[in-house]
Amino acid sequence: MPDHLLTPASPATDAQRSAGRPQGFLLMFMSCLPILGAVLLAPVLPSMQDHFGEDGAAKALVPLSLTVPALMIALIAPFAGAIVDRFGRKQLLIAGLLVYALFGTAPIWLDGLPAIVLTRAGVGVAEAAIMTCCTTLIADYFAGAERDRWLGLQTVFASISATLFFALGGALGAQSWRAPFWLYASSLVFAALAATLLWEPRRPVADSPAADDRTLAPLPVRRLLAPCLVTLFGGVVFYTPIVQLPYVLDDAGVTAVPAIGGIAAVASAATAAGAFTFGRVSRRGTARLLPVAFALAGVGLLVVAVAPNVPLIVVGAVIASAGTGLMLPTLLVWALSGLTYEQRGRGTGLWTAALFFGEFLCPLLVLALTAAFGELSGAIAVVAVASIVLAAGSRLVLGRATATA
Repeated sequence: MPDHLLTPASPATDAQRSAGRPQGFLLMFMSCLPILGAVLLAPVLPSMQDHFGEDGAAKALVPLSLTVPALMIALIAPFAGAIVDRFGRKQLLIAGLLVYALFGTAPIWLDGLPAIVLTRAGVGVAEAAIMTCCTTLIADYFAGAERDRWLGLQTVFASISATLFFALGGALGAQSWRAPFWLYASSLVFAALAATLLWEPRRPVADSPAADDRTLAPLPVRRLLAPCLVTLFGGVVFYTPIVQLPYVLDDAGVTAVPAIGGIAAVASAATAAGAFTFGRVSRRGTARLLPVAFALAGVGLLVVAVAPNVPLIVVGAVIASAGTGLMLPTLLVWALSGLTYEQRGRGTGLWTAALFFGEFLCPLLVLALTAAFGELSGAIAVVAVASIVLAAGSRLVLGRATATA
């Protein structure tokens, strides 16, 4: 892979406007909203189950209310990317924020569980638009090492916000299972800030078709195929410690919810540390960072799988989480590098879809592997070994591509 494909493309912002910390941090906070949708309801799922009963339909629909937004992001993000490239970023972002508030708060007043699940699907559609627009605007507003730092901070903010939102969901859920849904109204504040602080980037002259021509430049699908396929597996690796660590700890004898939550918070901090590190070492390029990220994740998961005691499980979770924190921004930069202004939205949408589809598949894959091997540790070990193999393969392939460029 040529060196110029391993670093972000030139900025596509209006030369008369320069983005700074207000725009960067606003995009960071708005990028956390899909995390809110993913973890906010986890603490209140038992209360929801008690409210709607234990019959077959309710037993399936209550957990689905938590996971369906991720599936919708995977399905909708590519279409959101196409809309972003054709019609612009800012308007779709504001629309997504408004829809997020509408569907996110709807369960406060709804009584029917099927209707609540439908509104959760609507939240997922809004999240697809928000994530695609925020990431695309980061690539538009910033360039080079500065862009790498902001993309790394995206994962940092996501990791920290996951811990915060889990705590908020538990605190509000103690009042009522409906209370956490009020937090979705926070997107209205972000919509107002986005309307004030953000602007639609001007398409560079070199990338612009004729003024009345809305035909988009072809997307380099063949070049995006590799980063998106690797990101699909990366989503599985990223989600494995998040979803499976509580079960591993439970099998090891740690049953107290505060203890499990505390260990999960330590792992989340390691994810943030790995992502923060990316902004400092991004100049080393994808060919070096991606193998390191997958190797750390694989070694950490392998330790989690074979550890004979809780302290070693925690060490493994920290190593794996640090690797996944470094992994996500590395994969994103790889996918977006070399894309023009009018290709970035679609490229971001495809990458986002790959990541969230991997996250959606993760529990299903681990469940199938657990059934095949007879225990959870065997399933985690398979994911770990696959990650280590991918680390070696990516080092070989990307290293050769860089050497021959």
